[in-house]
Parts: sequence; C-alpha cells; structure tokens
Amino acid sequence: MDPQTVSSLGPYDYDLLVIGGGSGGLAVAKEAAALRKKVLILDLEAPSLRGTKRELGGSSLNLNSIRKFLQQASLLGKAIQDSQKYGWRFKEEGDLDMCHSWSELVEAVQEQVKSRSLELKRELESCGVFYLNAGGEIVAPHTVQVTDMNGRKRRLTAETLVIATGDRPQYLGVPGDRQYCLTSEDLLSLPHSPGRTLVVGGSAEGLECAGFLSGLGLPVTVMLQPDLLPGFDQKMAQKIENHMLVAGVEFLYHCSLAKVEQAETCSKDILSGVSAVTPQQLSREMRLRVTIVCREGQTKQEDFDTVLLSVGRKACTSNIGLECVGVQCSQDSGRILVNERDQTSVDHIYAIGSVQHGRPTTTGLSVHAGTLLAHRLYAGDNILCDYTNVPTVVLTPVEYAACGLSEEKANLTFGEATIEVYHSYYWPLEWTLPARNKNSCYVKVICHIPDHERVVGLHVMGPNAGDILQGFVAAMKCGLTKRQLDATVGLQPGSAQVFTSLTQTQRMSEALMLRGNC
Repeated sequence: MDPQTVSSLGPYDYDLLVIGGGSGGLAVAKEAAALRKKVLILDLEAPSLRGTKRELGGSSLNLNSIRKFLQQASLLGKAIQDSQKYGWRFKEEGDLDMCHSWSELVEAVQEQVKSRSLELKRELESCGVFYLNAGGEIVAPHTVQVTDMNGRKRRLTAETLVIATGDRPQYLGVPGDRQYCLTSEDLLSLPHSPGRTLVVGGSAEGLECAGFLSGLGLPVTVMLQPDLLPGFDQKMAQKIENHMLVAGVEFLYHCSLAKVEQAETCSKDILSGVSAVTPQQLSREMRLRVTIVCREGQTKQEDFDTVLLSVGRKACTSNIGLECVGVQCSQDSGRILVNERDQTSVDHIYAIGSVQHGRPTTTGLSVHAGTLLAHRLYAGDNILCDYTNVPTVVLTPVEYAACGLSEEKANLTFGEATIEVYHSYYWPLEWTLPARNKNSCYVKVICHIPDHERVVGLHVMGPNAGDILQGFVAAMKCGLTKRQLDATVGLQPGSAQVFTSLTQTQRMSEALMLRGNC
C-alpha cells in the first residue's frame, strides 16, 4: 500500500483491526480500506477437530458455496433420470446405470473452495487491506495481542476493533461424539463415500446434508433433536419432511443420541489410544455403533458408517479477550450484545455477523451490515442495517426460501384473527414431462389484514426457490400488499407467477376439509 494514501493514525498502528475472517469482517475491511483507512485482518485458519482445514471467508461464505455444489450434485442425478422423458438416450445400453464418484466430487469442491480463498486474499491485497494468518486477543483498550502459527506474539493497536470470528458446529457432549462423529464442515474431508449415515439434528444444515446424501443414493436417517427446522415456518417444515420421507429418508422422532462407539466388527487396534479419529482413519472399514434413547426410556443400538452432527453452532467468542475490556455477551449463547449500530458495550469495539446475539445470520446480511458499518465509521453516513425481512434459503432437494415472519410468529405478533394466509400448490412445467412430484411445490403469502393486507411473510418451496424469492424481498421492503401482488403481471412460463394469482386462503381450505368430513 502506498503510504501517501493512508490517513494519519496518531497513536495507533491501524485505523481498523478486524479479528476474524468472516464475510462481514471482510466487507467492513475492504470498504474501510477503500475509504483510505489502514486496515488489518487477523484470521487464524486453524483446522477443525477432525483436521479439516478452514479457509479465509468464514464458515458461512465457504459453506454456502459447498451447500450449493452438494445440492447441485444431488439434483443432477435426478435430472439424468428425467432426461429420458426429454428424448435423451445413452449410446451404450449399460451406460444408463450411472454411478457417482465421491472422490471426484470432493476433489472438485475442495479445489473450488481453495481457489475462492486465494481470490479473497488477492482482493484484500488489491484493496490495500493487510492480512495475517494469526489469532488475536484483546488485552487492553485498543490493544490486541497477535499470535502467529508458530506461537510468536506481538502487540498491535487500533482505533477501532471489529469482531467477526463467526461460529463453529457444536458437539453434544455424549461419549464418543468428538472421537467418532463428523460435522458439516468435515463431510468433504472423507476420502470415501459416507455410506449409511445418521444425521443428528433437524436444523437446516442437517436436512441439507441428509437431502444431498439421499440424492446420491445413500441410506440416510435423521434423528430430530428435538425439532424440525427450528425457527422456520413449521407447516413448511412439515412439507419438506414429507418430501424427504417420500424420497426415502428415514426419521427418528422423540429420540436422543446417548453414545457413539466403534462397532465390534471393526479392528480395534486401528484406533487404540487415539483421542480423535482422522478422516484417513475413518476411510478404513469402520462401522459406528450408536446408542439411542427413546422418549419412553427404551434403549436401542444401530450401526452406521457415518454419524453427522448438526445440533447447532457455537459463537467463537472465547479466548479473544472480550472479558478483559468488558464486552458483554449473552450468558446463554455466548454471542455478543450489540446496539442498532452494531456496537458492543465498549464504544470502540463492534461485532458483525453470527457472533451477534439475537440477530438473523446469513452471508448476504453480514456483507451488507459490514459495508454499512464502514460507511458509518468513515464516510459520515448514518444508515443502519435493517435486520427485518432478511431472506433465507434451505437447500434441500426441493428448495425452500422464506422472507419475513413464519405463520406462527405472525399469529403471535398480530393475533390470528388479523392474519390471512394465501397459499397454493404448483407444478413446475419442466417437471410435467417426467411426471415428477406433482404436489411437492408450494407457496404461501402471509398478510396482515388491518394494514391493507400488507405482506409480512413470504414462503416458497420448489426448484430455485431462493432465486424466485429475491425480487419479492425488495417489494416487501417497500411495503408490498396482496393487492399489489394481484396487480403484478405473471411471467409465463416461469414458476414465480404463482405468487400473482393466489386466491385460496387457508381458512377456505380448512372449511372445505371440514365440510368434506361431514
């Protein structure tokens, strides 16, 4: 960086120091550097418990790419089956029996993630952001102790600090979980196919992994702990569950994982004295025996090739010195308490992304919030990040995207009598030739009746649901009403047009069902 472009720092080494390489941290750093501030990012790319290397960009940015690649791998298998109805034939008779190469998929995805990390580092350099692969711990106001990969320490100062350390998958704390189980960030470290897999947890992350593996033809069981898609609209969650059941995914209800151990059929000398199993060791003929406790108290055991934990994520806020300077965190979640300006209880320290307590967490939101924070700090702007109506997508085989309130939250917020829910099933045109999943795709629009039927929640389940939803998110920011939706011209032959012709309400559907039962 040309020293002439750097502002006077006074007593500090840097204008801005970002601890963590999450997507929000990268955004605030690049924007601040563009405003001619001297910026440093500290991001210790330490491996996961299983030895999986983490790349620059944070878990959300990298996992988002991986999620999409894995979903696409699953969907392509289905597309090959559908292709026959569109006239495609394989030249050799036996070629129709396609098989999937796990190792080739893993190699391609890992290479893409590494390339993306290198590209991010080049972007930082071109923006004038200084970057260190090192850990940072706040040891005094405006002061951070930097520890590099070799354990060497030094102290640096900055006028403003931003915490963007993100979060990591949690473990359950049951015997054998850290030794034998994987998390989503470790899945692609397996050099072999996962085989029969138990996914513990019904979170979005868990269902995505289950759907992907099932789409590759692998047997998958999901153990809900305790709920399905917590925080999402539960009627939509049930529809996703129904589709996955039809696709062959098994679900275990009212059960909990008690223990994971090596099955007796495996050679025990492989892992004797080992505290954590590496992916290379897992690649050997190793079966895992899980002990499951049912609600009634009965205990049963089953064998799986892989146990994948998806039981929530824990904020990376320990060991970075927050308590040293009095940054307040939630006692329950460990996440950082911030005000509407993303400022912590210490005025020169800010937090961005999934380390924030009580805020939605998506990559797009973190980038947006980080950009606005830089503008407030160094460009004289006062625009705050709007943490309402944040779109999100679940990349299950039948994709689910949502923005605004769930039906349950809308009823609690406004009262059930003031809420109208318009809904409809639809059949994507491209699915009609192969006669695929006629009643799987679904939309619903949640409206607040007293406010001119303003749209307060929008939900769609179908192919490319996230892309369909994006334009409607902008409309919701502008106060979209049901009347405006009805006045919108639908685009033929796309699926999104279903939103422009909704006439059936849930009240009407429920009345028809009751009448039919009489």
